Amino acid sequence: MSDHSLGRVEAADGSPASTARRQRFTRRAPLITAAVAVAIIAVDQLSKLWAAAQLTGARIPLLGDLLGLQLAYNPGAAFSIGEQFTWIFTVLAGLAVVAVGVIAYRTRSLAWSVAWGLLLGGAVTHLADRLFREPGFGVGHVVDFIAYGSWFIGNVADVAIFAAAILIIVLSLLGLRMRPARRA
Repeated sequence: MSDHSLGRVEAADGSPASTARRQRFTRRAPLITAAVAVAIIAVDQLSKLWAAAQLTGARIPLLGDLLGLQLAYNPGAAFSIGEQFTWIFTVLAGLAVVAVGVIAYRTRSLAWSVAWGLLLGGAVTHLADRLFREPGFGVGHVVDFIAYGSWFIGNVADVAIFAAAILIIVLSLLGLRMRPARRA
């Protein structure tokens, strides 16, 4: 890839930009990914500190039964699935951090860098919970406090991971590339 192709606006097929589909590339994309990830990690961890200090297991309604605050410690995955396999979630989170980090480092698309930053931030903070929270190293429980109806209780990292998943689907459906097309 040549330096002059960075910063250009291109259509998804690599042709000059059309007004319908334009995409921005930058060499700073990995820094944008890192900045988004750090912001997610900070907001998630600070909100968990607040939740652990201020909330109890009793639900505080925010939007009636639809949304509330309720402290919970989750040893499993979404919907508390696999509570007896906490160490597996630690390994999976570690693998996700490495994989997303490698992909994000190679990405030059502004839009994709935001998606990877959301995913990376959520994965890092979940990994940190698994590694450093009670009951012990590698089997820590994730602090959850955002209660969605009677369905499940989550946290800021879960919101970031969900937003990343939606953004990745949209970017894929739009045919947006992670890197500029190679010139022949």
